Amino acid sequence: MEKDGPTTAPERLQGLDRAFLLEMYRRMVLVHEFEERVKFLFLEGLLPGTVHQCQGQEATAVGVCMALSPDDVITSTHRPHGHALAKGVTAESILIELFGGGGGCCRGKGGSMHVGDMSKGAIPAIAIVGGGLPVAAGAALAFKLRGEKRVAACFFGDGATSEGAFHEAVTLAAIWNLPVVFACENNFYGASTHVSKVTRLAHLADRAAGYGIRAETVDGNDAVAVYEAAKRAVEECRSGAGPVLVEMETYRVTGHSRRDPCHYMPKEERAAWAERNPMHMLARGLMTRGDVRPADLAVERAKVDAELDKAIEIARTAPPPNASDLTTDVFAEPKG
Repeated sequence: MEKDGPTTAPERLQGLDRAFLLEMYRRMVLVHEFEERVKFLFLEGLLPGTVHQCQGQEATAVGVCMALSPDDVITSTHRPHGHALAKGVTAESILIELFGGGGGCCRGKGGSMHVGDMSKGAIPAIAIVGGGLPVAAGAALAFKLRGEKRVAACFFGDGATSEGAFHEAVTLAAIWNLPVVFACENNFYGASTHVSKVTRLAHLADRAAGYGIRAETVDGNDAVAVYEAAKRAVEECRSGAGPVLVEMETYRVTGHSRRDPCHYMPKEERAAWAERNPMHMLARGLMTRGDVRPADLAVERAKVDAELDKAIEIARTAPPPNASDLTTDVFAEPKG
């Protein structure tokens, strides 16, 4: 049982199904433990390239994705592991990708910053800051033109709201009433720059007024609060009343990348956010229900450990791509 501290409001939990909440908890544990395993694999020099991790932001990915249907799509960022896992991409296929294996979710061609699986509705991540915004608007336009009741959810950070792509995508989505949920993960730092140094707004959601769309700010470390806000936004988009901007205030407890020691984050600030660990907040809330016991949470954690143990074992020995793979997944093949 987690120690006392901030918790998901018990009244929020009473109206939700027990199995649904345990699955929410399992997915957050999966995201967190996946990132912890990857951290050590990278430090051991076993993974090529670099990694940008999302520990501390588990609730934003899981809360939004659990409000989506399997047919809906997401776009992601250079910090994409949690989004992909929350949308249903398997840990095994992502780990094979991180090891450079040809059987990875992007056939070994994407690596950490470009994971995704179109069959799961996870458009391979775009590492350019703000790059997923116009892609999400484009997907939503396609849904509307085809008369499909599908939604695109676009994850992006606070720094992306200062990019031109943000203005362009939100403007286009607003004037055409596109079904896009703009899911802003405001972790207060764009790399090492605090958000207060780039805007005078108290909440980034206030930007939405300039585009004439609805927005709200929620506690991004409370998975149920994120789920409720995302569910409202998804329902609006599906009914033709979108787009919607949802700002989720959260905090990454790791560096911008694995080489970042986070010296720019005040110790007091880090300690305060550590008390608001998303998994612990949900766990403490679940203990107020009466139909969930600590042993139930231990079972979910054990499932995750077993899944990751098996996935890493498979990924370590996955064969690399073949030379013939150079000409697959491209728009044109070389002549001759």
